[in-house]
Amino acid sequence: MASISVDQDQFSCPVCLDLLKDPVAIPCGHSYCMVCISGCWDQDDQRGVYSCPQCRETFTPRPVLRRNNILAEVVEKLKKTELRASPAHWYAGPGDVDCDFCTGRKLKAFKSCLTCLASFCETHLKPHYEVPSWKNHKLVIASPRLQEKICSQHDKLIEIYCRTDQRYICYLCTMHKHKGHDTVAAVAERTGRQRQLKEMQSKSQKIIQKKEKKLQELKQAVNTIKTSAQTAVEDSERIFTELICSIEKKRSEVRELIRAQEKTELSGAEELIEQLEQEITDLKRRDTELEQLSHTEDHIHFLQSLQSLCVSSGSEDSPNITQRLSLDKVNKSLSDLKKQLEEFCEEALSRISPHGAAVQNVGPKTREDFLQYYCHLTLDTNTANKNLILTKKNRAVRYSQNVQPYCDHPERFDHSFQVLCEQSVSGRCYWEVEWSSKRYGCVYISVSYKGIGRKGSGTECVFGGNNQSWSLLCSSTLSFWHNNTVTKLSAPSSSRIGVYVDHSAGTLSFYSVSDTMTLLHTVHTTFTQPLYAGFRLPFSVCSATLRNSK
Repeated sequence: MASISVDQDQFSCPVCLDLLKDPVAIPCGHSYCMVCISGCWDQDDQRGVYSCPQCRETFTPRPVLRRNNILAEVVEKLKKTELRASPAHWYAGPGDVDCDFCTGRKLKAFKSCLTCLASFCETHLKPHYEVPSWKNHKLVIASPRLQEKICSQHDKLIEIYCRTDQRYICYLCTMHKHKGHDTVAAVAERTGRQRQLKEMQSKSQKIIQKKEKKLQELKQAVNTIKTSAQTAVEDSERIFTELICSIEKKRSEVRELIRAQEKTELSGAEELIEQLEQEITDLKRRDTELEQLSHTEDHIHFLQSLQSLCVSSGSEDSPNITQRLSLDKVNKSLSDLKKQLEEFCEEALSRISPHGAAVQNVGPKTREDFLQYYCHLTLDTNTANKNLILTKKNRAVRYSQNVQPYCDHPERFDHSFQVLCEQSVSGRCYWEVEWSSKRYGCVYISVSYKGIGRKGSGTECVFGGNNQSWSLLCSSTLSFWHNNTVTKLSAPSSSRIGVYVDHSAGTLSFYSVSDTMTLLHTVHTTFTQPLYAGFRLPFSVCSATLRNSK
């Protein structure tokens, strides 16, 4: 059977330009790696129309891909044939030295000859070992700068050093331009410079040792500072705890004192109330008798009764309230105490540090600091786009090509693949997000006002596309979006993002979470409404999960 010669390029994928891996043929007849064409068509999922990257023929719906077993066997045999004929790792690539005698695709040079002024692969180097007249040629490791070893004037090997001009020259240069100069063979100059190199190395090593000793001292000082600071923090916590307990005790005592004074004052007031009620009763009875007397026709009875009633009329003065409950002095005393305590604390802090007054404004630094403000958030199914699937008790979301059976709701995003959390964010809040994507996917980690648009595809409905939302775009690179303006970030991408909000201070910060907290971007603004955490997942290969605090 006659053999057929084939070119490797005929079996290369047009996308990755490498030999086909798991080859598939699409309806137009062109072949690709399964992974490559799948990745291309994943980008077309939103449009619903899929095309061939070569001929641009379109297909609807997305064709089902199946491995072409025959083509895969041919490619595998081609790989083995190429490997036997000329191993791939022998070919010269970027950064390698080409063999000057190879035709077609160059092999990597193994040695360079300073006599021939050329570089040779293992095959073309054989004459230097076999031909007697070539065995005396000087061979060196293949060098990409072989031409630099040749004198540009005489086209001879540079092997002499001119100390007068401090230049490297050939032997013909010593007879012309450098005649009479202090010259020496490069080998001899190398010997002298070698001693100089050792002296430089010795000095460098001493400097390194000195700096390493200094570094060790600094590290020890840092550890001492950290230990001292931790001890001071623990002592301050203990002192403040004792102070709080003392204040709580005094508060209880003041409360009991007020209640005791209240009881005493109430007792006296109740006696006066009883006395006044009795006097009012007696006066009303006397008034009734006077009214009856005014209508009698018996003059003698009138005069006698009037005289007796005047005698028993009693005093017109009401009993005085000699004791009054007044808390003004108590309140004033407590206010004065509060003011004095605050002034004392400010003065004490200023003695500790010249910036002591700003201590309370220092934000969290470590992950433990941030976790003090951890918020447990859950995703709101009423806002989720129908192509998003919520899992893990509504704490994870991923894109799906299948429409989910969510009921219609006025708060649902009907076009943008977005979802908001149920809980609003106010005060200081912190949460963490684990995101993932394949190939060209991305995830938008966002915060938004609740009033963001829900219906339509305009920027008023997209996280980061308006002045009601802020969004960190996470992919192989990072960028920040607000009001449809993008800020590219130089920080490397991270799969776990921490989000910290100080609503009253108007601060929104995104962090890369690992062993340390690395700040990615901070926004300083004025939040006029409660904020809601949210996600946007524009591709089917993306997912996001709200992480627990542990």
